[in-house]
Order: sequence, then structure tokens, then C-alpha cells
Amino acid sequence: MGKTALIVIDMINTYDHADANLLLPSVAEIVPQAATLLKRARCNDVPVVYVNDNFAEWRSHHGELLAKALAGPHASLVEPLRPDDASLFVVKARHSVFFETLLNYLLSQQGIDRLVLCGQVTEQCVLYSALDAHIRHFDVTVPRDAVAYIHADLADAALRMMERNMGARLCSSGELWSTPH
Repeated sequence: MGKTALIVIDMINTYDHADANLLLPSVAEIVPQAATLLKRARCNDVPVVYVNDNFAEWRSHHGELLAKALAGPHASLVEPLRPDDASLFVVKARHSVFFETLLNYLLSQQGIDRLVLCGQVTEQCVLYSALDAHIRHFDVTVPRDAVAYIHADLADAALRMMERNMGARLCSSGELWSTPH
């Protein structure tokens, strides 16, 4: 039996994009649950992998992306979710966490076959990542209260698609791992 990793999608963010005003209320709502989920994963020695858009900053690395987000007007949404020293980090340029990244190789090297996806955007990056995980034979879990959306109706449809078409387990973040000490 393999092991599980928590995949944090696009949460290191300046929110300087076209849909930000529609996204921000949902992000603010999920940050506390996502922060608790991160703490639980870390307390239970579950590997945490941040997979984050590079926002077309082709010369940047994860430290620069984090510094820019923490210096921005929405730092309070990033700070509770910041990577720790044990966190792994993969930079992506498109919607799926797998598309032209080294994530699949990293996961195979770690013996990981189950993924918990949290982050944003449910009806975009989370959905496409769940599909790509499914076709790579990963078991996928999505905690509903730890994924943010732009459009609630599309997010609901995306979650139903993940469950029905990809066999994803939907749950609340509180159902995952033991309570942090």
C-alpha cells in the first residue's frame, strides 16, 4: 500500500488577475480549513506538495513567488498557508498540476499513490488536476471546504464530475487525518 500526499494548488497568489474579485470571498472562506488541513497533514507526516502557477514569471522560483504574495494586499490569505521547510514545491504554467511539470516523477519517487487536493480554483485547476491524477491511476480526495471557486454553480458541477467520472472521494477537511495537537 502506498501513501498519501497533500497537494496545495495555487494558494501562493497575489490575486492580481481578472477573476480575483469573484474568487477572493471563496478563498477567504476556505483558508481556515486549508490551514488546519495543512497542520494535520504535517502532524501526521503526510508529505505536502505546493503546486503553484508561476504567473508567467519565468525567472522566478518559489521563494520569490511567496515573497511577492506576502508583500501584496492579500497577504493575510497566503500567510496561514505558507510552505514550511519540509514542503515540496513544483511550479506550473497551466491549469493541471501535472501538465509539463515534474510532479508525477516526484510522487512516484516518494511512493505516493493517493492525493488530497486543496486550493483553487475548483472548476478549473482542481478539476483538471483531479482528471490528470485519475488518468495516472492516483486515488483522489477533495475536501469540499478546502477548495475555492469563482462560480459556485460550476464548482458544484466540477465536484460532482470529480466524484462521478473520476472516482474522487469528496469529504470535509475535518475527516482527514487526526486533530493537530
